[in-house]
Parts: sequence; C-alpha cells; structure tokens
Amino acid sequence: MKAVLPAIARPLLEQHLPADIETAWFTSPDEAKAMIADADIAWVDMQPTEHVADAIRASGPALKWVSTIYAGLDAFPLDLLRSRGVTLTNGAGINAVAVAEYAVLGVLAAAKRFDEVVRAQDRCEWPKDAPGKIELADTTALIIGMGAIGRLIAARLQAFGVAVTGVTRSGRDNSLTPDAWRARLGEFDWVILAAPSTDDTRSMIGAGELDAMKRTAWLINIARGDMIDDDALLVALNERRIGGAFLDPTNPEPLPADHPLWHAPNCMITMHLSGRSQTKMFQRAAALFLDNLAAYRAGGAMKNVADLDAGY
Repeated sequence: MKAVLPAIARPLLEQHLPADIETAWFTSPDEAKAMIADADIAWVDMQPTEHVADAIRASGPALKWVSTIYAGLDAFPLDLLRSRGVTLTNGAGINAVAVAEYAVLGVLAAAKRFDEVVRAQDRCEWPKDAPGKIELADTTALIIGMGAIGRLIAARLQAFGVAVTGVTRSGRDNSLTPDAWRARLGEFDWVILAAPSTDDTRSMIGAGELDAMKRTAWLINIARGDMIDDDALLVALNERRIGGAFLDPTNPEPLPADHPLWHAPNCMITMHLSGRSQTKMFQRAAALFLDNLAAYRAGGAMKNVADLDAGY
C-alpha cells in the first residue's frame, strides 16, 4: 500500500505510520503528480488549490482514498473521484474554531467600525466620537450554513445576546430551509455565509438578496467568495443599500490590486486569513488522518467522509 503525503506534515505523521505502508513525501506540485500515479492513498493539499485537482487527475486506478485538510471541496474533481469510487474525507472541523472566531470578529468590527478606528490611529487622530455605536445585544443574525462552523458562530453570537436563525438543508433545530430564508432577509442585522460552495450556493447573494436586506445590515462572508455576485455587491455598497460587507474569502484569490472591492465603501477584506489564524491546523489534520488511516485499514467507519453528489 502506497501513500502520498505532504512533506510539511512528515514530523507529525512519520513515526505513527504502519511499517508496511510505502510513503512518498512531496514538496512540490510536480512531485505530487509523479508520486500519485501508483498510490492507494493521497493527501495532496497545495496552494493554489488548482494543483490539488491536477495531482488527482494524474492518479492511477490504485487510488482508493483522498484525504484533505480543506472543508470546502469546490477545487476537487468530484466527478472523477465519483466515477472511480474513490473515498474523499475532508477537513471539516479542523479550522472551525478559528473561522468561527473570525466571523465574530467581522460582526464586532462592523458594529464598532473598528476599521475606521484603526485608520484614525494611522492618521494619529483622536476622534471625538465612536464611529460605530451598535451593541450586539438584541440584534439578529442569519447564518446560512449551520455545519461545524455555523454552529460555533451561533454559540458565540448568542453569548453576546444576538438572536440567531440558521439555514440548513433539512430545516433541523428550527432552522430555515433553502427555499425559505430569502423571504426573511429583511429581518436580520447580520447575514453570515458559512455554507459549502456548491452549484446551489454560487452567486446565492445577488442583487435581489442585497435589496431585500436591511439598509443597515452587514454581509459577513467566511465561506467562499463565489457565493456573492461581486457586481451586485459593489452596487449595493456604493449606493449604500446595505450597511457594509466583511469579506474573508473573495473571488478570485488573491484579489487583484486594481479590483474595486479594495476601495468600496464600508467594505472590509481579510484576505482569507481566517483558517490560518491559529497554530493547530496541521496537528489537527495529522490526528484526523491517522484516525482515518486506522479505520481505513480495519475496514471501519472513517470520519468526515464527503458526499460527492452533494459536494461537501
């Protein structure tokens, strides 16, 4: 049995791997593509994520399991994996705490307009009044996507006194279903995107949704940039139709220096740093991989098995 694994995780994995596994440690996209040709197991995460898809497409018929640190699977060739019967396990939960904290950061920064506070400091100014006066208590939030991250966001916002409504595919726990949340958009002060990127969620926030939001509401995106129609968002921001936007991911990434979102009014961009704002990512990912490896070899149930039809 052969496994292709990232060299960056070698110190966390090597001493725990079974002796009968042939391990190839890649350090570059070219190495990953060459090593995966006859591999049974592959963890080939790379940036940009196009390299991941390229490596998987270079795999052979022996490949049975792909492991990834990513929770979102929009960069993966899911059709190819499905046709070959390959199991894909994702990293849902690995970055959940860090990303949820970033979502709360976005809400707080918007409520207190901390972006304006920082710019005042840069100018060595001492404002006579606070630029942001919203208290979170008694505000309302809509969280679109109540998975591992969405649930953590909800718990943290509820501790501030925010009334939270979630959106799930099933409508569990009194959440709204995908066909119901748009009619309720005007009720919320914070609209938070935490859903996986799929065909159903691409451009889910467009001109109609932005027009339906409160004029004071903020859009907080910690999911994927392609969930928002940027042209519609720019119109809403420039015409002050919504309170503002806090964007961790963008589309594309990196956002080009001449992209108008950089200078749009009431827009904060955090360069998709949310998942990286921690020190435990690879420790958690390595532990998950080793748990799943033991289950895979024993024919047991693996954690975080993705639904290749649903795309997450």
